[in-house]
Amino acid sequence: MTNLLFILLVCLVFIVISSKAAGGEPSILGYQLKTVLSGSMEPNMKTGSIILVESVKGTANFKQGDVITFKTKENILITHRIMKVENNGQRYITKGDNNNEPDVEPVLAQNIVGKYSGFTVPYAGYVLHFLNTKLGAVLLLIVPGLFFLGHAFFVIHRALRMIETPKKWTTEEK
Repeated sequence: MTNLLFILLVCLVFIVISSKAAGGEPSILGYQLKTVLSGSMEPNMKTGSIILVESVKGTANFKQGDVITFKTKENILITHRIMKVENNGQRYITKGDNNNEPDVEPVLAQNIVGKYSGFTVPYAGYVLHFLNTKLGAVLLLIVPGLFFLGHAFFVIHRALRMIETPKKWTTEEK
């Protein structure tokens, strides 16, 4: 049990550190977890869901119908579907599935950060979004740490009781 708690604590520390190094979003084996913050892609991606996005290095070939995550001029991440490919894959016209019109600005290939993998966990993004705040990161480290300390005190107390019990028994026999 102690080993399991220790491994959990180490894993949580690793997640927090890698999350901060990746700009707030955890990255595992070339995939990033992103939180859906709007309803523009509903019903396929519900607001508050977590989606798995495959990171893109350099220029990749995307086609009409692919769902991509890209940065806007304001450095905001958006995940929308490609409606049209222009300039041999250098520009893309995108649209949210729940939006009536395509996005105003075309997406340049160098602004694409990833491609949606098709994996979604509904509503779990609210938790991930909270864990990426300062308070969430602190709780992610403190709560398991307190469980670890509590378990350690329990094990020490039990070991001390086992040591004291045989002494009482042997003195009563005499």
